[in-house]
Amino acid sequence: MRVAVVSPDAPGARRSPSSGGAGGRKPAGAPKSTAWSYEGDTGPDHWSRLRPEYALCGKGSRQSPIDIRDGIGVVLDPIGFEYQSSGFSVIDTGRTVQVNVGTGNSIEVMGRRYVLERMEFRRPAEERINGRVFDMGVHLIHKDAEGRIAVVAVLLDRGAEQPVIQTVWNNLPLERGEELPARTGIDLSALLPSDRRYYTYMGSMTTPPCKEGVLWMVMKSPVAVSSDQLAIFSRLYPMNARPVQDVADRLIKGPR
Repeated sequence: MRVAVVSPDAPGARRSPSSGGAGGRKPAGAPKSTAWSYEGDTGPDHWSRLRPEYALCGKGSRQSPIDIRDGIGVVLDPIGFEYQSSGFSVIDTGRTVQVNVGTGNSIEVMGRRYVLERMEFRRPAEERINGRVFDMGVHLIHKDAEGRIAVVAVLLDRGAEQPVIQTVWNNLPLERGEELPARTGIDLSALLPSDRRYYTYMGSMTTPPCKEGVLWMVMKSPVAVSSDQLAIFSRLYPMNARPVQDVADRLIKGPR
């Protein structure tokens, strides 16, 4: 089954309101802590002033995303991906499409094991490489036993259809805030590029409260996604990417 791209003028089409986030309305009864967005008075330039706990979004020294330039070329240990087919559910959060993944998926890197919790989509990709902007990106968000976060960023560029993304789109819920369990499994190893080389640096989460101390691994090679698949996400979220942040004095490692 394929998801059709619905014209915003079609009867019954789900519309993106002009406020409350990038293409998203704030769900009824949502707490005030959700009152950030990607535009206007609640957009990224204002996040740090919306709530005291968002202060790092403005004063942090290790913020993400960044434009990856001037990294040092080294031989990095490969990321030990241990992904397998597992159950999943999809939720349209009002700011992105989020996929909550079942147990049994993890990575091992630099001697630590991180368990995969979820993945989230961005348009355009928040990460840049030497100034290049990619059509979309997906963040695979992991956490270790001590609560440390590691994010694998996969860059998506226009090309052929991506089967894993199509599976996610096929299971989009009809209403925002509704989590829809899928009847099929998903194998996220099929979302990874065949070239597993990556860039790595220390940064933050890219949404409030912009928590720092996050290990980022940005895959060097993009993965193809079709024009139709891009159009489906753009219908929901034309733009939901935080602008690039100051690299400051951070060390960026990359493949030789």
